[in-house]
Amino acid sequence: MPKVKTVFVCQNCGAESPKWIGRCPVCQEWNTYHEEIITPSPLHERSLIKNIEKRSPVLLNDIEADEKGRYKTGSSELDRILGGGMVSGSLILLGGEPGIGKSTLALQLALTMESVKILYVSGEESSEQIRLRAQRLRVSTNACYILGETEIENILTHSENIKPGLIIVDSIQTMSTGLLESPAGSVSQVRECAAQLLKYSKTTGIPVLLIGHITKDGTLAGPKILEHIVDVVLYFEGDNNYVYRLLRPVKNRFGSTSELGIFEMTEKGLQEISNPSELFINQHDDPLSGISIAATIDGIRPFLIEIQALVSSAVYGTPQRNTTGFDIRRLNMLLAVLEKRAGFRLAVRDVFLNIAGGLKVNDPAIDMAIVSSVLSSNLDIPIPKNICFAGETGLSGEIRPVSRIEQRVKEASKMGFRKIYLSKYHKNILVKGLDIEICPVEKIENLVRSLFG
Repeated sequence: MPKVKTVFVCQNCGAESPKWIGRCPVCQEWNTYHEEIITPSPLHERSLIKNIEKRSPVLLNDIEADEKGRYKTGSSELDRILGGGMVSGSLILLGGEPGIGKSTLALQLALTMESVKILYVSGEESSEQIRLRAQRLRVSTNACYILGETEIENILTHSENIKPGLIIVDSIQTMSTGLLESPAGSVSQVRECAAQLLKYSKTTGIPVLLIGHITKDGTLAGPKILEHIVDVVLYFEGDNNYVYRLLRPVKNRFGSTSELGIFEMTEKGLQEISNPSELFINQHDDPLSGISIAATIDGIRPFLIEIQALVSSAVYGTPQRNTTGFDIRRLNMLLAVLEKRAGFRLAVRDVFLNIAGGLKVNDPAIDMAIVSSVLSSNLDIPIPKNICFAGETGLSGEIRPVSRIEQRVKEASKMGFRKIYLSKYHKNILVKGLDIEICPVEKIENLVRSLFG
């Protein structure tokens, strides 16, 4: 009978300690240590020795690599994010807040990939619940197998019998292995289950998609080693009050991490948005004050967004500053620049700012659009609908150049805009053949005179 050993493990970073500690010395978090039982398994040790004996060094030039060995997922947005498709033997981790659409995206992926067999493993839902969700999506296939199981050894046994082309695990926090006695979701269980799936994926060449929970801080639950051992880490972002969802890669061994996928949550599931500019810009018939259009870039994808501002008299003693989707500290900086450099008395006015569509934007290139919308609301003068902006505002009131200005100008021209304001200091802008007028400005004063006279 092997001796039972207990160890205290930090549930945030995976650090171990022989006794309980109030504050983790590694990640500096409080009350994260929980006791876990670790029992050495002779069977596990023998399997490791057996696998070591099978391996042998191979020359790099003797290894055959298939550059075209990618699975098409049936979703152009997901394929583009993954770098052209799902690589054989890859381990993909998909994380996001509860209710954001992780399971819906995974089930749609399982139902649309008809060329390969799919093994969908669910530790959170029953087979009947998954069937009901598939009926709501109105997609059916004969190549998707549903398995309600949480033991990782049983899952790998069923996979050997079915020989699927893709394994989907929902979620990794519900999986457990008989090699450990700690409960499912603990650091040791998540680490061991992910390691076994990684080993199985690399050995058989079957890609595995893991769905992971996130903590209240917005990071993936479980040990940090989980993000290190997987090949791709995807974050599903969005606001439950809006229908738009953003799929953003933060790690990708087989492609770029600068891509961005945009989806819309409908009653039929997640629908791809190939041209997000049509949804995020205004559709008003009449021009309204306080609204401007900014040409922004998220990753390497350009699109246009609508900036809404409202400036009103301060009812209370202290003026209010509220933002939605934008950093309030940067808004305060821009308002200070407007008062110091352009002479507008905004210190006694309430200012409200909103990025339409529920987006959260950190691109400094939307500074000029924010300044224009604030001034438009303050003066109650609408900005013409065919004008957009792309420029960063400095503390001295100058309009600074921004990156990838050619892509921003082309996107504005494609959406029918006839004039774009940008920094005077841009050089060698290649916009030949585009029906759009470029208006270079040097300072905020020049922008105010050009827009409002």
